[in-house]
Amino acid sequence: MQARQAAVFLLDAVLQDRRMLSHVEVPIDGPEAARASRLAAGVLRHLTAADTLIRRYVDRKPKPTVHNILRLGVVELLENGQDAHGVTDALVSLAKSNQRTRKASGLINAVLRKVATEGPALWAELPPQRLPPWVDKALRKRIGADGIRAIETAQAKAPPLDLTPRAPGLEIDGAERLPTGSLRLHKPTQVTALPGFEDGAFWVQDAAAALPVRLLGDVNGKRVLDLCAAPGGKTMQLAAAGADVTALDLSEPRMRRVAENLKRTGLSAKLVTQDAFDHQGTYDAILLDAPCTATGTLRRHPDLPFVKSGKDVEPLTKLQMRLLDHALTLLNPGGTLVYCTCSLLPVEGEFQITAALKRHESLSIVPADPVALGGDAEWASPEGGLRLHPGHWPDRGGLDGFYMAALRMA
Repeated sequence: MQARQAAVFLLDAVLQDRRMLSHVEVPIDGPEAARASRLAAGVLRHLTAADTLIRRYVDRKPKPTVHNILRLGVVELLENGQDAHGVTDALVSLAKSNQRTRKASGLINAVLRKVATEGPALWAELPPQRLPPWVDKALRKRIGADGIRAIETAQAKAPPLDLTPRAPGLEIDGAERLPTGSLRLHKPTQVTALPGFEDGAFWVQDAAAALPVRLLGDVNGKRVLDLCAAPGGKTMQLAAAGADVTALDLSEPRMRRVAENLKRTGLSAKLVTQDAFDHQGTYDAILLDAPCTATGTLRRHPDLPFVKSGKDVEPLTKLQMRLLDHALTLLNPGGTLVYCTCSLLPVEGEFQITAALKRHESLSIVPADPVALGGDAEWASPEGGLRLHPGHWPDRGGLDGFYMAALRMA
């Protein structure tokens, strides 16, 4: 009851107030809070299918909170395979407990009983959750209808948990070692309970997000700037590889998290909380994980399409260009800069690199070899970077969408 009530609260926050799940304080604690978040995320992954089915049984669109109770019921019954009697009774009781939804308890009971009876035969044929139109439009010409479908198929599934080991030989029971070196757990897992967590033997990091550091090559003993560093996964990779790391980010709370992660893993870096444009110095290598639309993380953040819009793109691309130009002023001659974003949009990836090469005559791209990194040849992007999207590695559980490219200053 608590988890379901909190899940409806979270759905209201996302779909009515346009707030990201990570920005909403769940009104319960412990395992039930985690369950509430999983339930809400599951509904958002299957919202189109749930709404299509609900429309069969209602004459008009229900009020928002009632609608979210029904959506939760549909997904619990048909996607999660929960007991029909238990789900229906729990959600009817939930509706009765709230003055705003009490009158709809009969409707909820009737609809969910029909869904439990007729829904299983219909569920697989219902439409998947589509990419936001502004994302679809930016991608369709480049990856085609099949590529779009592959991403939509991937975002319908809860992603696996990827870990980056502090030392390459680490093994964890039940974890698959990916060709790129990350460890992957396919079943829901409490990370803090895993052997080695308290000792800092690993940290959570999607396998795609662990690749940009590797484009820098051997960083042992080099002065490296991790620009826009929080929450620190790449900082820890660099430190573990022997780099003299300066990690910079504007956000004090996020930098505190970097400090906590470094302490747990026993790694060290110089932490600087500062506006990137105010930072001065010279470095042998720079990693710029630029702020972006985060459209590559749709499978991890199914709330994103309901909160963000295409209006965010232009100011972000201008910021990315300015950050890239400023970072190049901090790079020693002969040094390497890796630019990356967790975005699916070419304007935040490929286009930024081709434009930077035109602006800076002394700049060249270091062609990336995805196969040498443990990836697939199809990840190679024509200008010399890597383009990953969630439809890649479907049999292994997919990847976050990412773009990355290595640049060298003459």
